[in-house]
Amino acid sequence: MARTPHSVSDVMTQTVVAIGQDARFKEIVETMEQWQVSALPVLAGEGRVIGVVSEADLLPKEEFRDVDPDLLQRSQRLEALRKAGALTAGDLMSAPALTVHAGDSIAQAARAMAQRSVKRLPVVDAQGMLQGIVSRSDLLKVFLRSDEDLATEVRTEIVDRLFTEDPKEVRVAVTDGVVALHGRIRDRALLPLVARLVRAVEGVVDVTFDLGADGEPGAEEEPPAPDDSGT
Repeated sequence: MARTPHSVSDVMTQTVVAIGQDARFKEIVETMEQWQVSALPVLAGEGRVIGVVSEADLLPKEEFRDVDPDLLQRSQRLEALRKAGALTAGDLMSAPALTVHAGDSIAQAARAMAQRSVKRLPVVDAQGMLQGIVSRSDLLKVFLRSDEDLATEVRTEIVDRLFTEDPKEVRVAVTDGVVALHGRIRDRALLPLVARLVRAVEGVVDVTFDLGADGEPGAEEEPPAPDDSGT
Protein backbone atom coordinates (compact mmCIF):
# COMPACT_ATOMS: atom_id res chain seq x y z
CA MET A 1 0.00 0.00 0.00
CA ALA A 2 1.53 3.29 -1.07
CA ARG A 3 1.92 6.10 1.42
CA THR A 4 3.67 9.41 1.72
CA PRO A 5 7.42 8.61 1.76
CA HIS A 6 9.46 9.66 4.77
CA SER A 7 13.05 8.54 4.43
CA VAL A 8 16.38 9.61 5.87
CA SER A 9 16.80 12.01 2.94
CA ASP A 10 13.75 13.96 4.15
CA VAL A 11 15.27 14.85 7.51
CA MET A 12 19.06 14.59 7.19
CA THR A 13 21.44 17.56 7.25
CA GLN A 14 23.31 17.82 3.96
CA THR A 15 25.95 20.30 5.09
CA VAL A 16 28.31 18.18 7.18
CA VAL A 17 31.60 19.01 8.87
CA ALA A 18 34.06 16.13 8.62
CA ILE A 19 37.76 15.49 9.18
CA GLY A 20 40.53 13.51 7.54
CA GLN A 21 42.17 10.54 9.19
CA ASP A 22 45.35 12.58 9.83
CA ALA A 23 43.53 15.28 11.83
CA ARG A 24 45.27 15.84 15.16
CA PHE A 25 43.63 15.50 18.56
CA LYS A 26 43.43 19.21 19.33
CA GLU A 27 42.12 19.99 15.85
CA ILE A 28 39.32 17.47 16.41
CA VAL A 29 38.34 19.05 19.72
CA GLU A 30 38.45 22.56 18.22
CA THR A 31 36.28 21.47 15.27
CA MET A 32 33.66 19.93 17.57
CA GLU A 33 33.59 23.09 19.65
CA GLN A 34 33.36 25.39 16.64
CA TRP A 35 30.50 23.47 15.01
CA GLN A 36 28.79 22.39 18.24
CA VAL A 37 28.72 18.70 17.31
CA SER A 38 29.47 15.62 19.40
CA ALA A 39 30.87 13.45 16.62
CA LEU A 40 32.67 13.84 13.28
CA PRO A 41 32.81 11.52 10.28
CA VAL A 42 36.36 10.59 9.28
CA LEU A 43 36.97 10.62 5.52
CA ALA A 44 39.53 9.05 3.25
CA GLY A 45 40.28 9.96 -0.34
CA GLU A 46 37.62 12.19 -1.90
CA GLY A 47 34.98 11.66 0.73
CA ARG A 48 34.57 8.00 1.62
CA VAL A 49 33.51 7.51 5.25
CA ILE A 50 35.92 5.19 7.07
CA GLY A 51 35.02 5.91 10.69
CA VAL A 52 33.57 8.30 13.24
CA VAL A 53 35.27 10.15 16.09
CA SER A 54 32.94 11.02 18.97
CA GLU A 55 33.38 12.72 22.30
CA ALA A 56 33.46 9.25 23.86
CA ASP A 57 36.57 8.45 21.80
CA LEU A 58 38.32 11.58 23.09
CA LEU A 59 37.49 11.35 26.79
CA PRO A 60 39.92 8.52 27.70
CA LYS A 61 42.84 10.94 27.28
CA GLU A 62 41.48 12.99 30.18
CA GLU A 63 39.99 10.07 32.10
CA PHE A 64 43.30 8.22 32.36
CA ARG A 65 45.54 11.26 32.75
CA ASP A 66 46.55 10.58 36.37
CA VAL A 67 45.90 6.85 36.64
CA ASP A 68 48.67 4.34 37.31
CA PRO A 69 49.39 2.46 34.03
CA ASP A 70 49.57 -0.83 35.93
CA LEU A 71 46.06 -0.31 37.20
CA LEU A 72 44.94 0.43 33.65
CA GLN A 73 46.33 -2.86 32.42
CA ARG A 74 44.39 -4.69 35.12
CA SER A 75 41.22 -2.76 34.37
CA GLN A 76 40.70 -4.70 31.12
CA ARG A 77 39.90 -1.45 29.34
CA LEU A 78 42.67 -1.86 26.83
CA GLU A 79 40.79 -0.21 23.98
CA ALA A 80 40.15 2.88 26.09
CA LEU A 81 43.79 2.86 27.15
CA ARG A 82 44.86 2.71 23.52
CA LYS A 83 42.69 5.70 22.68
CA ALA A 84 44.10 7.59 25.65
CA GLY A 85 47.45 7.54 23.87
CA ALA A 86 46.10 8.22 20.36
CA LEU A 87 46.96 11.45 18.53
CA THR A 88 45.09 11.34 15.22
CA ALA A 89 41.55 10.71 14.00
CA GLY A 90 42.68 7.50 12.32
CA ASP A 91 43.76 6.11 15.69
CA LEU A 92 40.85 7.53 17.67
CA MET A 93 37.94 6.72 15.39
CA SER A 94 35.44 3.93 15.79
CA ALA A 95 35.60 1.85 12.64
CA PRO A 96 34.06 0.70 10.47
CA ALA A 97 31.56 3.54 10.66
CA LEU A 98 27.92 2.75 11.31
CA THR A 99 26.12 4.47 8.42
CA VAL A 100 22.73 4.70 6.72
CA HIS A 101 21.62 5.48 3.18
CA ALA A 102 19.44 8.39 2.12
CA GLY A 103 16.74 6.00 0.95
CA ASP A 104 16.54 4.11 4.26
CA SER A 105 13.40 4.63 6.30
CA ILE A 106 13.40 6.76 9.41
CA ALA A 107 12.47 3.64 11.38
CA GLN A 108 15.58 1.85 10.10
CA ALA A 109 17.79 4.75 11.16
CA ALA A 110 16.12 4.91 14.58
CA ARG A 111 16.70 1.18 15.14
CA ALA A 112 20.35 1.48 14.14
CA MET A 113 20.88 4.36 16.58
CA ALA A 114 19.14 2.52 19.40
CA GLN A 115 20.97 -0.76 18.86
CA ARG A 116 24.39 0.88 18.80
CA SER A 117 23.64 3.69 21.29
CA VAL A 118 24.81 6.45 18.94
CA LYS A 119 23.42 9.97 18.60
CA ARG A 120 24.03 10.54 14.88
CA LEU A 121 24.77 8.57 11.73
CA PRO A 122 26.65 9.54 8.56
CA VAL A 123 24.53 9.18 5.43
CA VAL A 124 26.43 7.61 2.54
CA ASP A 125 25.78 6.58 -1.05
CA ALA A 126 26.39 3.14 -2.55
CA GLN A 127 30.14 3.82 -2.76
CA GLY A 128 30.35 4.93 0.88
CA MET A 129 30.76 8.62 -0.02
CA LEU A 130 29.42 11.09 2.53
CA GLN A 131 26.06 12.66 1.61
CA GLY A 132 24.89 14.06 4.91
CA ILE A 133 24.30 13.26 8.55
CA VAL A 134 21.20 12.38 10.53
CA SER A 135 20.77 12.86 14.28
CA ARG A 136 18.26 11.74 16.87
CA SER A 137 16.62 15.17 16.77
CA ASP A 138 16.33 14.89 12.98
CA LEU A 139 14.42 11.62 13.30
CA LEU A 140 11.95 13.23 15.70
CA LYS A 141 11.01 15.82 13.07
CA VAL A 142 8.34 13.46 11.73
CA PHE A 143 6.31 14.21 14.87
CA LEU A 144 6.11 17.85 13.79
CA ARG A 145 3.68 16.91 11.02
CA SER A 146 0.36 18.68 11.43
CA ASP A 147 -2.75 16.82 12.55
CA GLU A 148 -4.36 17.83 9.25
CA ASP A 149 -1.54 16.27 7.26
CA LEU A 150 -1.77 13.04 9.25
CA ALA A 151 -5.55 12.90 8.87
CA THR A 152 -5.26 13.35 5.11
CA GLU A 153 -2.74 10.52 4.79
CA VAL A 154 -4.72 8.13 6.98
CA ARG A 155 -7.89 8.95 5.04
CA THR A 156 -6.51 8.70 1.50
CA GLU A 157 -3.90 5.98 1.90
CA ILE A 158 -5.58 3.67 4.40
CA VAL A 159 -9.29 4.23 5.00
CA ASP A 160 -10.30 4.96 1.39
CA ARG A 161 -8.27 2.00 0.12
CA LEU A 162 -9.12 -0.55 2.79
CA PHE A 163 -12.82 0.20 3.19
CA THR A 164 -13.65 0.50 -0.50
CA GLU A 165 -17.33 -0.42 -0.13
CA ASP A 166 -18.19 2.68 1.90
CA PRO A 167 -15.15 4.55 3.20
CA LYS A 168 -17.35 7.45 4.37
CA GLU A 169 -18.68 5.18 7.15
CA VAL A 170 -15.29 5.62 8.86
CA ARG A 171 -14.41 9.07 10.16
CA VAL A 172 -10.82 10.14 10.86
CA ALA A 173 -9.86 12.64 13.54
CA VAL A 174 -6.34 13.48 14.72
CA THR A 175 -5.46 15.35 17.90
CA ASP A 176 -1.81 15.91 18.90
CA GLY A 177 -0.75 13.09 16.63
CA VAL A 178 -3.24 10.56 18.05
CA VAL A 179 -5.49 9.15 15.33
CA ALA A 180 -9.09 8.31 16.25
CA LEU A 181 -11.25 6.26 13.88
CA HIS A 182 -15.03 6.39 14.37
CA GLY A 183 -17.93 4.78 12.56
CA ARG A 184 -18.95 1.41 11.19
CA ILE A 185 -17.08 -1.35 9.38
CA ARG A 186 -18.28 -4.61 7.89
CA ASP A 187 -15.56 -6.80 9.36
CA ARG A 188 -14.00 -6.14 12.77
CA ALA A 189 -11.32 -8.72 11.95
CA LEU A 190 -9.68 -5.92 9.97
CA LEU A 191 -8.90 -3.93 13.12
CA PRO A 192 -5.40 -5.40 13.74
CA LEU A 193 -4.45 -4.60 10.15
CA VAL A 194 -5.86 -1.08 10.41
CA ALA A 195 -3.93 -0.51 13.65
CA ARG A 196 -0.67 -1.65 12.10
CA LEU A 197 -1.11 0.51 8.99
CA VAL A 198 -2.04 3.63 10.94
CA ARG A 199 0.87 3.21 13.36
CA ALA A 200 3.19 2.88 10.35
CA VAL A 201 2.34 6.41 9.22
CA GLU A 202 5.31 8.60 10.09
CA GLY A 203 4.34 11.09 12.79
CA VAL A 204 1.46 9.11 14.29
CA VAL A 205 1.73 8.94 18.08
CA ASP A 206 -1.04 6.39 18.68
CA VAL A 207 -4.40 5.19 17.34
CA THR A 208 -7.77 4.61 19.00
CA PHE A 209 -10.98 3.08 17.67
CA ASP A 210 -14.71 3.54 18.03
CA LEU A 211 -15.68 1.21 15.21
CA GLY A 212 -18.76 -1.00 15.37
CA ALA A 213 -19.52 -3.78 12.91
CA ASP A 214 -22.76 -3.64 10.95
CA GLY A 215 -25.58 -4.50 13.32
CA GLU A 216 -23.47 -3.81 16.44
CA PRO A 217 -23.12 -0.63 18.49
CA GLY A 218 -19.74 1.07 18.24
CA ALA A 219 -17.71 0.83 21.41
CA GLU A 220 -14.61 2.80 22.17
CA GLU A 221 -11.74 0.45 22.87
CA GLU A 222 -8.01 0.17 23.03
CA PRO A 223 -6.46 -0.49 19.60
CA PRO A 224 -5.28 -4.04 18.97
CA ALA A 225 -1.69 -4.60 20.06
CA PRO A 226 0.88 -4.61 17.25
CA ASP A 227 1.73 -8.04 15.89
CA ASP A 228 5.37 -8.67 16.87
CA SER A 229 5.55 -12.01 15.13
CA GLY A 230 6.92 -10.42 11.96
CA THR A 231 4.23 -12.10 9.85
